[in-house]
Amino acid sequence: MKKALSILLIGSLMATAAVGCSGNQKSGEKTIGVAIYKFDDTFMTGVRNAISEAAKGKVKVDIVDSQNAQPTQNDKVDLFITKRVSALAINPVDRTAAGVLIDKAKQANIPVVFLNREPLKEDMQKWDKVYYVGAKAEESGTLSGEIIAEYFKSHPEADKNKDGVLQYAMLKGEPGHQDAELRTKYSIEAVQKAGIKVEKLAEDTAMWDRVKGQEKMDAFLSAHGDKIEAVFANNDDMALGAIEALKAKGYFKDNKFMPVVGVDATAPALQALEEGTLLGTVLNDAKNQGKATLELAKVLADGKTPNKANTGYEITDGKYVWIPYKKITKENMNEAK
Repeated sequence: MKKALSILLIGSLMATAAVGCSGNQKSGEKTIGVAIYKFDDTFMTGVRNAISEAAKGKVKVDIVDSQNAQPTQNDKVDLFITKRVSALAINPVDRTAAGVLIDKAKQANIPVVFLNREPLKEDMQKWDKVYYVGAKAEESGTLSGEIIAEYFKSHPEADKNKDGVLQYAMLKGEPGHQDAELRTKYSIEAVQKAGIKVEKLAEDTAMWDRVKGQEKMDAFLSAHGDKIEAVFANNDDMALGAIEALKAKGYFKDNKFMPVVGVDATAPALQALEEGTLLGTVLNDAKNQGKATLELAKVLADGKTPNKANTGYEITDGKYVWIPYKKITKENMNEAK
């Protein structure tokens, strides 16, 4: 009797396991493992929301927070590889660490799409299943510089000391980040190309952060006061921080204005544009960066080679999807919305 019961029990368990297994296969759509450098970055929040939206009804996505620590991200990627995800999408904490992640992905034969932080070119060449989705940082720098140059030319009062030179302050993102370096360089070059001489009064890193942007701008104002004639910020969060510091010093009322320009066209920045405290920003298209990342990762997960026909995006040099930037001021802010 006991033997018969044991056989029945084993048979029942095997049947349950079989059902469970077939159930997993049936519902087991491919999973894309997505590692974001940190969740509380305003722009990357827009990108990850776009990834989630684009994945609906197509593929499962598992999105994790690397908490702005490369070792944490490495651990998250290791876990994705252990889980045998079908593809990886990685927004690296440190772009120079991408090579190690590529080696891991290649060994496991899991294709990888990097986004927003471009790996070094030599790392991109390590494997044919490595792609990148982002925007050309030099373009965003040029456009933000043009916004300031146009304002300076059309508002003679902006040249406070009437010396024909734009005295400026620069808030940079993190040191060594390609967006920070290129936006800084090309924004100033754009002003110079417009025929305006420049003088840098202050420059410091505020790590893409609004609070740090406010603190650095406070320090700039303490050191240079009203000598500053324009503020460049590598992203909107730092620009908004600068605006808070300027407000505390009486700017943006009684005709006291400071041209401040950012990059990303985030919702809070568009609100500042509407209020007239932010002069301009540059649309960094979070929606299309997220969508393109998802589309490429899905095609790779299906074992296919991405192209314009199966992703909807032009692929340059067989590896890169470039999402264009757009200049945004109060006049055309609805396009960003």
